[in-house]
Amino acid sequence: MTIAIRNIISILKANWVGKNDVAVIDSISIDSRSLQNDSNTLFFAISGQNHNGHEYIEDLISKNVEHFVVEYIPENLKDKANFLVVENTLEAFQKFATFYRSQFEFPVIGITGSNGKTIVKEWLNFLLSPDYNIIRSPKSYNSQVGVPLSVLGINEKHNLGIFEAGISMINEMEKLQKIIQPTIGILTNIGSAHDEGFSDVGEKIKEKLKLFSNVNVLIVNKNKTISCFINPKTKQFTWSSDDKKADVFITTSKTENKTIIQCTYLEDTFPVEIPFQDQASIENAIHCLVLMLYFGYNPTVINARMSELYPIEMRLKIKTGSNNCTIIDDSYSSDFQSLKIALDFLEHQKQHKKKTIILSDIFQSGLTDEELYSQVSLLIISNKISRVIAIGETISKFKRKFINGIAFENTNEFIDAFDTLDFQNETILIKGARDFHFEQIVTLLEHKTHETVLEINLNAITHNLNFYKSKLNPSTKLMVMIKAFGYGSGDFEIAKLLEHHKVNYLGVAFSDEGIALKNAGITIPIMVLNPESTSFDAIINHQLEPEIYSIKGLKAFIKIAELKKITHYPIHIKIDTGMHRLGFQESDFPELIELLTNNELVKIKSILSHMATSDSIEYKDFSISQIQLFDKLSSELKAALKINPIRHILNTAGISNFPDAQFDMVRLGIGLYGISSDDDEQKYLQNVGTLKSLISQIHTIPKGDSVGYGRRFIAKRESKIATIPIGYADGISRHLGNNVGYVLINNKKAPIIGSVCMDMLMVDATDVECKEGNTVIIFGEQPTVKEIAKLLNTIPYEILTSISQRVKRIFYRE
Repeated sequence: MTIAIRNIISILKANWVGKNDVAVIDSISIDSRSLQNDSNTLFFAISGQNHNGHEYIEDLISKNVEHFVVEYIPENLKDKANFLVVENTLEAFQKFATFYRSQFEFPVIGITGSNGKTIVKEWLNFLLSPDYNIIRSPKSYNSQVGVPLSVLGINEKHNLGIFEAGISMINEMEKLQKIIQPTIGILTNIGSAHDEGFSDVGEKIKEKLKLFSNVNVLIVNKNKTISCFINPKTKQFTWSSDDKKADVFITTSKTENKTIIQCTYLEDTFPVEIPFQDQASIENAIHCLVLMLYFGYNPTVINARMSELYPIEMRLKIKTGSNNCTIIDDSYSSDFQSLKIALDFLEHQKQHKKKTIILSDIFQSGLTDEELYSQVSLLIISNKISRVIAIGETISKFKRKFINGIAFENTNEFIDAFDTLDFQNETILIKGARDFHFEQIVTLLEHKTHETVLEINLNAITHNLNFYKSKLNPSTKLMVMIKAFGYGSGDFEIAKLLEHHKVNYLGVAFSDEGIALKNAGITIPIMVLNPESTSFDAIINHQLEPEIYSIKGLKAFIKIAELKKITHYPIHIKIDTGMHRLGFQESDFPELIELLTNNELVKIKSILSHMATSDSIEYKDFSISQIQLFDKLSSELKAALKINPIRHILNTAGISNFPDAQFDMVRLGIGLYGISSDDDEQKYLQNVGTLKSLISQIHTIPKGDSVGYGRRFIAKRESKIATIPIGYADGISRHLGNNVGYVLINNKKAPIIGSVCMDMLMVDATDVECKEGNTVIIFGEQPTVKEIAKLLNTIPYEILTSISQRVKRIFYRE
């Protein structure tokens, strides 16, 4: 992409404020964190309900970014950069992508539906790539922002596009249609996803079909419900398993681990074999099959390629490596667009100064090898990568282009040399095409733990953060609690994400939690809520901010501040308004005020209290009395000391139940992790953590045999018993045994039987089709943490924070 600023001004109909309108742009960005931003980048400062790209402009200018599309020019920056001022930066971004797309004429496949979009897109890319230079949406970039980012990856060498479009409410698809301009449409499954954004399923179908308003053909499962909404002028290429009048008639049968799709088209019937048996994969594969028929592929080629279909992994995962390494696992794809995304993710989540990338040959760039690897080299240099390990016959030829480059012809060569490569104290991005089997490299580098993992969805954390932000007044600050190892979900990775979203404070319980975050490079102010006086010295040394809740503690802190000869050190004063756990009583105020009056050693950054019943309607009056008392006492303290600190009392439940008591700041805790005490509110939160394991062994036992310690389970029939390698040492309550709790195997419930052991539990899988090695869900979407807490007569906090740190955490972004 090379385009003059002067032309962009015209395209966007922007007001120009700057000095250099003849400058040339070669990249577009909306991510201030990207190290790929430079003097030739045009940054769109996109604003939304819960974020504002304008806040990052000053920092970007300091990093040599010179050109910005804005809704307003931030104070004091008018003469420091070039600004294109528009009414709405998101609409301007979409308008620019629409213009850019219009510069290219080649077939473009547009895919939408409730489920299967990303799978169909990736499988089509695999099936068609031997014959086309394909540009496709990276990962699941199908949103109002993701689609334009995808389209901006087109270059002159591409001759086929595959883009997916996702919507969650009305009036969104028309914008995406203009950007994608598909010539071929595929409508996948219509399900319940995002139902809340539409009045009924008909409205959702009509909205999705807007993507296909100008296609040459729509590939669709022939269905009476959907057909009645399709414009009669739209040419359809249909398939069906029920209606023989469809263009393609399908029947299926299953063999061991495979499905045979019997396909009848133009009076010819032939089989297509796929290595899946679940219904969703079968339907997704059929869409791909029908598209290939429309493109004129012969049955032999179709069958050969579709028999090689594979599970799609669309998540970037963060894993703990050996020798104090952090691994970012993106070992299933290698194309230029997704490399840029992976490098940005590496920068967002880096935990070490040293950064290494292990990179395979890159496919389908549409560029010559020389052009491609020159661009890859520039990308790697801009991202300040310390070492490049290139694997593949093609990329090896360009080793000279990479700083500290090492090259291997294939993955086996790398594995043979592994012990000589000295991986330690670094963040390692593993980025490879599927054919290179980089999962073997991930296995070599991973810290060895047992098979049980807790997967943390960083997208869901962002969603939940924005949900609660939407409830706040514009001026209300936000503290997020990441104490207790981020409620069991991990601390640094989440803190890094929150830092980008510019939360005002992080909250930890004890000083060692805060010290670990500071040592890892977190710069947000961190409040220590339960500091012990013995930790005050370390708190000051690491620039943490203590909560002070007693006269004794205040005197101790002042004494240390005096010894260290520091002044105006930030502290937070806690008032007890009825929780009666920690905090100053009203009777303490005379001595408290005396100690703080004209005291230059400390500075009160905030005054806070803690609500006891914010989640209980039954005790609403008590909560109101706490809020009123807090307002009274904090106001007295402010007046007596002539200060104006931040005031805060609301926790997660308080944010929702007492919106008029936001004061200056609120504290978000369990809600960030996808848990609400309100069932209606729960529907709007996304699940963050999924605890997974696998089946170690399956036994079939006769009626009358027992399982586990104490013979607490006696089989009443011949039973299939599955053993799972997770137990009470991992945080699974023993009270879930004896048919109280259950796990999910292949979407079927399997009750936990007998006694939960230290390292294992057993389930009755008699009615579940499963085998050794199958994935087991202990909690996640089902069963939920709230459901398990109810079974155990406890609270979700206990379930989350009980998960042992010997359980490996894997962080991922969709």
